[in-house]
Amino acid sequence: MRSAPVTTLAAVIVTYNRLDALRQTLSRVLDEAVDRVHVVDNASTDGTADWLAAQDDPRLRVLQLSENGGGAGGFTAGLEAAMGGADPAAWCVLFDDDAWPQPGTFERFRRDAADLDPDATGPGALGALAAAVSYPNGTVCEMNRPNLNPFWHAPVLARTLLGGRSQFKVTDADLAPTAPPRSLDVASFVGFFVSRGAVRGLGLRPEAGLFLYGDDVLYSLRLRRAGLRMELWPQLRFTHDCGTMGEGFVYRPLWKIYYHCRNGVQIAREAAGPIVFPAALAYYTLVWWRRGRCCSPESRSLYRRMMWEGLRDGLRGHRGRNDRLHGTVLAPARPNR
Repeated sequence: MRSAPVTTLAAVIVTYNRLDALRQTLSRVLDEAVDRVHVVDNASTDGTADWLAAQDDPRLRVLQLSENGGGAGGFTAGLEAAMGGADPAAWCVLFDDDAWPQPGTFERFRRDAADLDPDATGPGALGALAAAVSYPNGTVCEMNRPNLNPFWHAPVLARTLLGGRSQFKVTDADLAPTAPPRSLDVASFVGFFVSRGAVRGLGLRPEAGLFLYGDDVLYSLRLRRAGLRMELWPQLRFTHDCGTMGEGFVYRPLWKIYYHCRNGVQIAREAAGPIVFPAALAYYTLVWWRRGRCCSPESRSLYRRMMWEGLRDGLRGHRGRNDRLHGTVLAPARPNR
């Protein structure tokens, strides 16, 4: 028997054409101490809508979108549903359809967050918490490893210039279940707990037009710029059974690098500020270019093409789904959320 809730917690899950994964995730989530579960269906075509309509758990809320808005559009809609209206949740936790809380995570959150004010918006108030995320085999999920913004911390920037990107990421020791909480600047939308004060009090919303990738990074940076704190609570544990990243941090399928680079332009601008932005973007571009070497020779030219198109459109401020990309060059490929 679950203990009485100390604060209302709503889960927001975004899904697109991954019914098998959603079945497993939703089953695990509904076994946890959660008040509401908002599933955002990004116009799936694989029977997801019919399956969701047949579920009868009273905590389940289904938001059926008329078109695929990507992860960014899905999380924006889901957060609005969970935090809007007359009965907003005190906290929301965001994650994909191939991720789930490890047993007891939500109960631990309720216990450890019992004394937090979910409506606090003053300087230094805690506005977001990040869980430690691992693959099903227990190793750290690299794409969900939280980090600091090196441009806001001179010692971290110096270490990064000398030792590379790993210097601003949290360590494996920081992610151990018994490690203490620590401050963050950036966390991913897998096991991302956000307060009602951040969403309703300060009006912080994800940028839906990003479509795919970078929405969580930009949201984190804007939350921190608003004066709220963000912390890693490693006692909160999530599993992410993702196949998005291939060798060398190259996305699969390759069209995703377009969104990574397009939205990365805005990330570089917000992270570095207007003066340092050109140098930061040049650094990121070099990193992306080098990653292309991990592609097979026959796919390397496509990778580089997607990279340059993303950079161009990012500098032009383009947003939304690139229908030309999906409708012509990569017609067989479909976004995975």
